Amino acid sequence: MSFTLFDTTLRDGAQTEGVSFTVQDKIKIAKLLDELGIHYIEGGWPGSNPKDIEFFQAIKKVKLKKAKIVAFSSTRRPNINIKDDKNIATLLEAKTPVVAIFGKCWDFQVTDALKTTLEENLLMIKETIAYVKKAGREVVFDAEHFFDGYKANPEYALKCLKAAEEAGADILCLCDTNGGTLSHEAQRIISEIKIKVKKPLGIHAHNDSECAVSVSEMAVYGGVSHVQGTINGLGERCGNANLCSIIPILKLKMGINCVSDKQLTRLTEISRHIAEIANLPQSPHQPFVGRSAFSHKGGIHVSAVSKNPETYEHIKPEAVGNERRVTVSELSGISNLVYKAKDYGVDIKKETPEIKELIRTLKDLEHQGYQFEEGEASFELLVKKAIKKTKPHFELVDFQIQNTKEGLSPAFVEARIKLKVKGDEVEATGEGDGPINALDDALRSALGEYFPELDSVKLTDYKVRVLDSNAGTAAKVRVIIESSDDDGSWGTVGVSTNVIEASWQALSDSLEYKLIK
Repeated sequence: MSFTLFDTTLRDGAQTEGVSFTVQDKIKIAKLLDELGIHYIEGGWPGSNPKDIEFFQAIKKVKLKKAKIVAFSSTRRPNINIKDDKNIATLLEAKTPVVAIFGKCWDFQVTDALKTTLEENLLMIKETIAYVKKAGREVVFDAEHFFDGYKANPEYALKCLKAAEEAGADILCLCDTNGGTLSHEAQRIISEIKIKVKKPLGIHAHNDSECAVSVSEMAVYGGVSHVQGTINGLGERCGNANLCSIIPILKLKMGINCVSDKQLTRLTEISRHIAEIANLPQSPHQPFVGRSAFSHKGGIHVSAVSKNPETYEHIKPEAVGNERRVTVSELSGISNLVYKAKDYGVDIKKETPEIKELIRTLKDLEHQGYQFEEGEASFELLVKKAIKKTKPHFELVDFQIQNTKEGLSPAFVEARIKLKVKGDEVEATGEGDGPINALDDALRSALGEYFPELDSVKLTDYKVRVLDSNAGTAAKVRVIIESSDDDGSWGTVGVSTNVIEASWQALSDSLEYKLIK
């Protein structure tokens, strides 16, 4: 049985709240999906907007390795000649090798949404598919609302499938459009359906009940050979079935060779790349590809994983292009510190005297509000200082920040800083849009002559978290700063009741980390 993956990130995924792909974005994503080994890439609905028409024109100039581009449309409108339907004309003008036609399969949707008869809806399905088949297209029939329709009126839902099959549809894709179907329901319905149709069945699940991946997996278990979804589960409302979970489940758990081993190792990279294009943060807890998918925090876990990763990992992270991470926290034990030290190029043993003191320091800092999962560079500095593997490149003598505001004009902020650098006492001033920006400017001015390599450091993210909101404006805050240079990125952390002091800790750690790299 041949198995196919159908990605609808560019169509269904584009309906995610807050997402707006440009034509160039869509082309970039299509190339990434092709590299991943996706068989069908649904590019959009050419009858709905000019951007999708432009995409279908542009993608013709792109040479894809394997994937087929798909254009999407509804069936013809009720009670008109199909030759007069502009949506269908625009669909064929896109000149894609494959089209996806969706048709209503729930009697309630036909009578209340389309405002037409059940018989007319069957004609709309049959005539539309026959028409585009005659034009030489491969057709995927998206049986919209199929599961709800089958539960309400199984006889009519099956008639809709039969109409599509008789008209020549190549794949009959069963859609859980409202996302309310549970896995066991999908299994039962598919087992009843598959013996009544001859064409291959597909599954298109939405995640409104948090079941889209399990419904898809159960559908495949029940004999479906075509799975639709989106990268990172993008989609309207709660999203679509997440292909970043479905693909490794099929490949590694079910033994279905839907992509090659090499393509599977690109999964994490492509997931993160598409998240960047969509301008949405990738959930660190996303299975398989999330940053925390193979992270270990508890000391007992780390001790076991260091002996055999299978003790707490269901697959090898490398199989999907991810990596094992050991985080440090007040829950950490000696095993975590030894493991992390090796990552930092420091060979220490469990018996090393500094270890116990380091654990006490770590637990005390976390009690104060420090969190090193996102500030690992600060923790690396802590470790290396504790075991005397590094000395500070600069020391603060003092800094002063002055804010001046007159009337409605923007505030003017100036920072003055005094440091000890290589035995010298250095002073510098800086200006900025705010106190942290001005302090950063002053710090770089003071260090620039001694460490020109700091010019390559950029601050890429700045987060402030209030740790005790009940304290009001006297609350303790945690500041996380993410920095990057040409070689990578790193995070640092600071905690204080003074947001400027917390920011200074994270900011100075960021530059110190660059200097020890």
